[in-house]
Amino acid sequence: MKLVRKDLEKDNAGQVTLIPEEPEDMWHTYNLLQVGDSLRASTIRKVQTESSTGSVGSNRIRTTLTLCVETIDFDSQACQLRVKGTNIQENEYVKMGAYHTIELEPNRQFTLAKKQWDSVVLERIEQACDPAWSADVAAVVMQEGLAHVCLVTPSMTLTRAKVEVNIPRKRKGNCSQHDRALERFYEQVVQAIQRHINFEVVKCVLVASPGFVREQFCDYMFQQAVKTDNKLLLENRSKFLQVHSSSGHKYALKEALCDPAVASRLSDTKAAGEVKALDDFYKMLQHEPDRAFYGLKHVEKANEAMAIDTLLISDELFRHQDVATRARYVKLVDSVRENMGTVRIFSSLHVSGEQLGQLTGVAAILRFPVAELSDQEDESSSEDD
Repeated sequence: MKLVRKDLEKDNAGQVTLIPEEPEDMWHTYNLLQVGDSLRASTIRKVQTESSTGSVGSNRIRTTLTLCVETIDFDSQACQLRVKGTNIQENEYVKMGAYHTIELEPNRQFTLAKKQWDSVVLERIEQACDPAWSADVAAVVMQEGLAHVCLVTPSMTLTRAKVEVNIPRKRKGNCSQHDRALERFYEQVVQAIQRHINFEVVKCVLVASPGFVREQFCDYMFQQAVKTDNKLLLENRSKFLQVHSSSGHKYALKEALCDPAVASRLSDTKAAGEVKALDDFYKMLQHEPDRAFYGLKHVEKANEAMAIDTLLISDELFRHQDVATRARYVKLVDSVRENMGTVRIFSSLHVSGEQLGQLTGVAAILRFPVAELSDQEDESSSEDD
């Protein structure tokens, strides 16, 4: 998705102009649209014309309309999006208040205006427009003194950092200059990895080099991580995969990606993180039910106690027609993040999202047991009896 323009006021009202570039962008657009929004896009309208002789004909004319959105229809198989609404801006072919259906198309820009842009919608735009969010694979292609830190998306490879350090040759009986320069080079590469690789998204980091450079670098990186207690690197150690490449230049990445070990590692899908989170929730529900809640009321009460470690929520809930209900879900997400909890928004198109939908679409893994809620329910049910 390409962000062309973003005009937001202080009260978060405003408009955004976007160009969907891939079929997946249509799914993002579907999640951005709500009833009552105004949508401006190019469309085709059948217009009747009357000639001077009185004969009536009809032509298909391309025009730009602004609609007040009433119904949204998304075909997940064909990734097509149709939006029906009433015309709210003067147009020479379409009367004010007349109904029209716009079919949004890839590579054709549209402008979406809302009275209130909330944090969940803005985050979705950020994710859809930032290639780093779709890049499942990162790569560090290196040789002594040269390294490229890259992100690999389904459609392109982005170089996020280039590290160059002049490394003197080893001299007979004195290697200190060489070793110091090499250590400085490794340190700069480690910093580039931490700055440019989002470990929440990336599931595999390829470290490719000729010779033993990759082994020496990985040994240095994890020794330093242990010394400085760098949790980010230590927790994601399993994601680093060492492979051979002919040089440290970007073109050598193609050889690394063709490696059979890499291919099998990358067969994992982006939904794997969601599946694991849901699996953790079911395990917790089985072994420690006081630390696994589902249902909006239960989860909200757990959040009031600042007990939520991981919130699992379906994106379907943010498409709720009732503004107040939607705002309630957005408030929950914001509150969990403020309390340093993790929020996982599940796609309702994935199997894991469907399973979460059967659990009311919202669930939480808690930091500590919250037994009071269960006790309150038992007391209230006994009072009802």
